[in-house]
Amino acid sequence: MSEQATAILAGGCFWCTEAVFSDVIGVSNVESGYIGGTVENPTYKQVCSGNTGHAEAIRVTFNPETISLDQILDIFLATHDPTQLNRQGNDVGTQYRSAMFPADEAQKAAMEAAIERAQPDWPGPIVTTIEPMATWYPAEDYHQEYWEGEGQRNPYCLAVIPPKLMKLRKSFASKVKG
Repeated sequence: MSEQATAILAGGCFWCTEAVFSDVIGVSNVESGYIGGTVENPTYKQVCSGNTGHAEAIRVTFNPETISLDQILDIFLATHDPTQLNRQGNDVGTQYRSAMFPADEAQKAAMEAAIERAQPDWPGPIVTTIEPMATWYPAEDYHQEYWEGEGQRNPYCLAVIPPKLMKLRKSFASKVKG
């Protein structure tokens, strides 16, 4: 088995970003969680209050021989709106910010380059931040693989996730699981 890599990305509601990356070839795991705040072991309710400083995020585990970090980042920046500050659609607050958390200087450089590559595709400036790596807190179990279970009965998810999946399939067809 080849070496796995991880990337931690925040692009609004973690149910929505998890659903996108769960469909990407080479991704072996997507875990929803919280990062970048001041409260230890935060709960979903605490993070949703906007008072902990955490972002809803995903930790994507992938095989870099199958999909590169650059491709992961390109998908991330294309399947949410990186020009919205502290919001994604109706989700408003710093917990829904667009952010990336590099594990090292090489990831940071890749993230900076990804923003530069993506900027021409957006009408406004990309406001995605590159924040220092912080403690990762997995979200509660009921948030994991949410789209595959409860999410497909949730009106919010039904409104937000299918357009993201369509964009993934249209723009990155060769990277989508059958």
